Amino acid sequence: MAGSVTVVAGPSGVGKGTLIRRVLASDTDLWLSVSATTRAPRPGEVDGVDYVFLSAEDFDNLREAGGFLEWAEFAGNCYGTPAAPVTDRISRGVDVILEIDLQGVRQVRANLPAARTVFISPPSIDALGSRLASRGTEDPAAIERRLAAAQDELAAAGEFDCVIVNDDVEVAANQLLAWVHNPANEH
Repeated sequence: MAGSVTVVAGPSGVGKGTLIRRVLASDTDLWLSVSATTRAPRPGEVDGVDYVFLSAEDFDNLREAGGFLEWAEFAGNCYGTPAAPVTDRISRGVDVILEIDLQGVRQVRANLPAARTVFISPPSIDALGSRLASRGTEDPAAIERRLAAAQDELAAAGEFDCVIVNDDVEVAANQLLAWVHNPANEH
C-alpha cells in the first residue's frame, strides 16, 4: 500500500512547526520531508536534518532534471522539496508531511495531484500579530510585512482540502493528526 502526502501551509507565526512536531511525536511512522536550500547553514543547523544544503550549481542541476516537487527563490537563495526522498517513502507505504509556503503548495498539487493539503489558520489577524510580536525576533515593520503576507495567504485558504484554526495547540494538533490518517474527517 502506498503512503500519502499531506502538505501543511499557513502564515508565518501560525504554529505550523509546533503542530507538526506534536504530530510527529504522536506518530513516529510519519516522515517530515527535509527541504533543500542554497543558503549557508546557520550555527547549529545540521545538513540533512534542518535542510539539505546544496551548492547553487547542484540545486540548478537537480531543478533542471525535474528533481523538485516544488521550488522557489527567496532573498537570493533557492529552496525546494527534493522529489526522490518523498516518492521513495510513498512507494514504501510511509505517510509524508511537507511544510511549505502557498506557492509551493500550488506546485506540489501540479506535480503530485494525490497530495492532500491542510491550511493552518490563526484564530484572527490580531492573534497572529500578537504571536509574531511575542517571538521578539522581528521589528514592527517586519511584523507588518508578515501580516500583510498573511492576509494574502488567508485569502487562499479555500484552495486547501482542510483548514484547521490553531486556537488551541492540542486541539489543532489532534485535528491535523486525524486528517493525516483519515482525510474524510471534516475539520
